[in-house]
Amino acid sequence: MKQALSSLPPYLKMENGELWLTEDDRENLKISYRIKEIIFSEQSPFQQVMILDSYDFGRMLVLDGVVQTTSIDGHIYNEMISHVPLQFHPAPKKVLIIGGGDCGAAREVAKYPDIAEIHMVEIDEKVVQACKEHLPAVSGNLSDPRVQFIYTDGVAFVKEHANTYDVIIIDSSDPIGPAKELFSYEFYKSVHRALKEDGIMVCQSQSPIFHLDVLKQTYTNIRQLFPHAAVYTATVPTYPGGLWSFTIGAKIPLSLPNRLSLPTDTKYVNDAILTRCFELPQFMKTALS
Repeated sequence: MKQALSSLPPYLKMENGELWLTEDDRENLKISYRIKEIIFSEQSPFQQVMILDSYDFGRMLVLDGVVQTTSIDGHIYNEMISHVPLQFHPAPKKVLIIGGGDCGAAREVAKYPDIAEIHMVEIDEKVVQACKEHLPAVSGNLSDPRVQFIYTDGVAFVKEHANTYDVIIIDSSDPIGPAKELFSYEFYKSVHRALKEDGIMVCQSQSPIFHLDVLKQTYTNIRQLFPHAAVYTATVPTYPGGLWSFTIGAKIPLSLPNRLSLPTDTKYVNDAILTRCFELPQFMKTALS
């Protein structure tokens, strides 16, 4: 192990000779994972960055004790946040990813040969370095020359751009700490301004089971700014509740082409998923109406 067991953070504990990660969710729920090994652990200027190897989920990215993505199901989240907006846009050439330090979203976007530029704005360079080196199941050790890594604050970055991007993907962590601003109306206003006239944005909008208030506020903010907005879901076992939501906002009508052009190597997304992921459970329809 890279880290001495005597200096473990409070969310990592030895129990009966076994190492466990315990994640606190909303103060009412604790989720524990049995850990094989600490692969990487360093304190960045922003957070404690860890790559842990777990028994059931494989290697995982953990930031300040909170699991962000795992080898076993990280592709589900990254495919859904990337391919859905890219399929709706008629001809995306320039894509901005805000967050996404695990490189999974950028990896999916890079599967489109017609995209010319991919800007990935991530505040914490340490996350990118750790995932490229130690989490290849998610990052694919991304090295596509079209991907430009920009290590700065995404909120400040997007304010400096207008009419620049075809698609903006907001791959943020939970709305606490530095990521809280990425869920604000003012931030979405800057995103709207940074998009071209036919631009599309998408963001993750949390669990409709446990964070319905966040989802409702996100959808309300985006619907106020964009003439076309919708919510879609996917099942991501790692995330509390399993059911996860994404909110899409578009300056053009959300209409899929007659013939989809998905990459051939997706593991979760297919034509049927793309057309059906907007079919919401009744409790979500009621909450968002």
